[in-house]
Amino acid sequence: MLRKFGKLVAQQVGQQARFTTAHRTFSSTKALQKDPAPQESESSPPKNILMEKDKNITLIGINRPQQRNAIDSLTASQLCDAFANFEADDTSPVAVLYGVGGSFCSGFDILEISTDEKEEISVDILMRPEGSVGPTRRQIKKPVVCGINGYCIANGLELALMCDLRVMEESAVLGFFNRRFGVPMLDAGTIRLPAMIGLSRALDLILTGRPVGSQEAHDIGLVNRIVPTGTALGNALELATCLAKFPQRALIHDRNSVYSSTFETSTFHQAVQNEVMFTSREIIEDMQNGIKWFNQTFKPDTTHSWLKRDRSMADWDDEEVAEAAAQKEKLRQEQEAALAEAEKQKSQKKSKKAEEKPAESADSKDPEDKPKQK
Repeated sequence: MLRKFGKLVAQQVGQQARFTTAHRTFSSTKALQKDPAPQESESSPPKNILMEKDKNITLIGINRPQQRNAIDSLTASQLCDAFANFEADDTSPVAVLYGVGGSFCSGFDILEISTDEKEEISVDILMRPEGSVGPTRRQIKKPVVCGINGYCIANGLELALMCDLRVMEESAVLGFFNRRFGVPMLDAGTIRLPAMIGLSRALDLILTGRPVGSQEAHDIGLVNRIVPTGTALGNALELATCLAKFPQRALIHDRNSVYSSTFETSTFHQAVQNEVMFTSREIIEDMQNGIKWFNQTFKPDTTHSWLKRDRSMADWDDEEVAEAAAQKEKLRQEQEAALAEAEKQKSQKKSKKAEEKPAESADSKDPEDKPKQK
């Protein structure tokens, strides 16, 4: 029985690998087109994954809103192609993954299994090389920010865990709802989630399959930002733009070291060795250039200006926004100075009154008013 199952699995893996290669060759030439394509013929596959660029940020959208962005086999294959194209694009340092319509992703499209008469399809889903809902079984080479709206459940939550940072709308809902239907987690969620939020909390969410709101998700470290409803994509794009403006070699070095120490090393000594080994000649050159820029920009008598100032994320985005932030900071400093001056004057007046009061008391006393002795 086991030999028969193993033979069936091997056949499925081989067939899937050939299908994935053929499909990637077909779709990769059109994946980065920003202009809307002409009306598709009935024979062409639907564009379940949208891909475009906002300046140097790659936007990848799951486009099955009628199914709450549930992912079938075709969509999963298109999503793998989209991320492969993003990784190959040297002009795009960061990607944003989002869901079109009212939800991020409701997981794998179970209807595809229930309507298919072939029992082997379950094995095909299990053994798909990159993951059942996309490239969840590998580490993406560059940072990915996820914008979560509506429902982000089951394998869709595992897809969100694949991303580096998660921006969640305040009304969105997370959860492994697949627990209710006996569907196991197949997209590395059991590996990534405990590393993010700890074993105990991960077991709570995985075993119960309960819904998780935005505040709890943020409190336990499952998401990084909570934003108003309807703004997940915009805020995720803003966060991605902030990451894209940093020197990328050092950023990727630190990112790789974090993932290596979390998933690939068993000792602190080994993790430290990997951190050093990830450093390249190009990273050292970038570091030297950064130090030169710092020395030219900030003099010894001006370093306090950037050490004390709390810079908001908006300061890195746009010159106009940065100027407005600077004016706001200046106004705040002026108000604090005015308050400090007022407190100083108030303290001086209080001290002056305290000094005058004993003198007045001494003058008011009459020597003849001494208490009479009995």
